[in-house]
Amino acid sequence: MTTCYFVSDLHGKLSSYEILFREMIRNKPSFVFFGGDLLPHVHRSVHEKGENIPDFMHDFLIPGFKKVRDQMGCNYPEVFVIMGNDDHSIEEPKFVEAAGKELWTYLNTSSFKFGPYTIYGYPFVPPTPFMLKDWEKYDVSLTVREGCLPPEAGYRSVKATYDTAKATIAEDIEKLTANADMSKAVFLFHSPPYESLLDQAENSKSAAGLLHVGSAAIQNFIRERQPYITLHGHIHESARLSGQWQQQFGRTQAFNAAHDGPGLSIIQFQIDNPSDAERTILID
Repeated sequence: MTTCYFVSDLHGKLSSYEILFREMIRNKPSFVFFGGDLLPHVHRSVHEKGENIPDFMHDFLIPGFKKVRDQMGCNYPEVFVIMGNDDHSIEEPKFVEAAGKELWTYLNTSSFKFGPYTIYGYPFVPPTPFMLKDWEKYDVSLTVREGCLPPEAGYRSVKATYDTAKATIAEDIEKLTANADMSKAVFLFHSPPYESLLDQAENSKSAAGLLHVGSAAIQNFIRERQPYITLHGHIHESARLSGQWQQQFGRTQAFNAAHDGPGLSIIQFQIDNPSDAERTILID
């Protein structure tokens, strides 16, 4: 049995990473997937437990993974990482640097073949109300939902390499997957699929008090192409609001690991039997 851990939206919280590192060393999973939003909310130094960490990647995250690898030796897992909409793109070279040190495989609109499985990573989300636009694109059309800002608005930590007024998530997914076989495809998406149990946010203006904020392009892709497993984050409160952190779409098993309470949410599953998954909230 090949055990997988999936976590998302740690937002630079030291205690969450320390819990995860301990669990990796103790239980020796074969795969660990990170679904984005890994860095502190604000692009500045981190102050936690009396510690001052000026450079989160170089002073904490990369050394932390090195220590785990040193302790685990040949049991060190295959680690797959994407960034998320709260992660500043200016930090991306450090993710690539860590990939060069074989601490993880970094996936940005790219894929990696591992045995019978193909792991895909896609960090972009539909437009949000927030100002940072590094990882936002239009969804299926060049429109935004009420209350959201278009990708050309806000600010970017680095200049986009594509036309922000025209690029869509739907086009990206089509180019990324083309005619590939999806029967053993594992997708790391930061955004969950639209109108699902995994994308529910709080909205005081809605009669139901809820709002679906996921990606219609990702929803369409899952329903039409039926990838094996899809992994999501982004919407912290969704599991609390819907009561569900997983959903099946035909033959696709989908999970959202984001969590809006204390502690670290870890979804654990066997890659050859993803329907028999467990979600654990670990408190330091």
